[in-house]
Amino acid sequence: MDEHRHLPDINRLSVLSAVILLAYAVTPFIQLPSRLIQLQLPGFLLNINLNFATFTSLLAAALSGVGADWLIRGHPRYQEKGTSTRHWLLPALTAWVISVPLNRLEVSLSWWGIFLFGGLLLLAVVVSEYIALDPGDIRYAPAVVVLNAVAFALFLVLAVALRAAGLRLYSILSALSVAVFLASLRTLYLRLGGRWVWKWPLVITIVIGQIVMGLHYWPLTPLQFGLILVGATYALVSTAVGLEEGRSGRALLIEPLIMILLSWIMAILVRG
Repeated sequence: MDEHRHLPDINRLSVLSAVILLAYAVTPFIQLPSRLIQLQLPGFLLNINLNFATFTSLLAAALSGVGADWLIRGHPRYQEKGTSTRHWLLPALTAWVISVPLNRLEVSLSWWGIFLFGGLLLLAVVVSEYIALDPGDIRYAPAVVVLNAVAFALFLVLAVALRAAGLRLYSILSALSVAVFLASLRTLYLRLGGRWVWKWPLVITIVIGQIVMGLHYWPLTPLQFGLILVGATYALVSTAVGLEEGRSGRALLIEPLIMILLSWIMAILVRG
């Protein structure tokens, strides 16, 4: 039926994409003085460097989240759902993660490649979120698969980029903690059939944070670092889904163990 084949308004989608991509495109060409904020915390000094790139990253994330809400409010079945908050998470995370490598690289062929790929990825996420509003849509299952895959792919990209940038532990830990929480929260919601479960994202964030602190001092390449973390995150999310669904024994452990094993093997095999 036609009511199960809706796509977002092309004009709104074009405006949203253009505004976010324009924010990315102008960032390398605008140089403004940065501001260093120092916070003396017990045991260490926290330095926060605020610059135009930081502002652009936050702006892109906010625009993506608000824009996704703007698009979804035009869905014919929006009034039946009553809220679009859950559909902000991945678009905002996607826009933020795309900005991380763009802000670290000089304008070059690689930069433009990431720019174009990031734009296509953002479009895919926003359209998938729109489709996922209606479980009766015949494209609902593929949209959920895309959203779950993108959540973990974004986490991998962010982990690799942060490791490659050589940032201090607290910077990596704070950024990855936000990403883990949002990705696991949205993934659990989708895999549990539209049910919010807040305790597991918190537990997963704490566990991954401990792993990050341990791996930070290991002689790992950025890709190895990211693969180990994404494998552990997927395994924890899968375990949480299994426990919520009442699984036990082999049915509970086989998927997490396979993912852990595959991520470790890939981390051993890769060299950069």
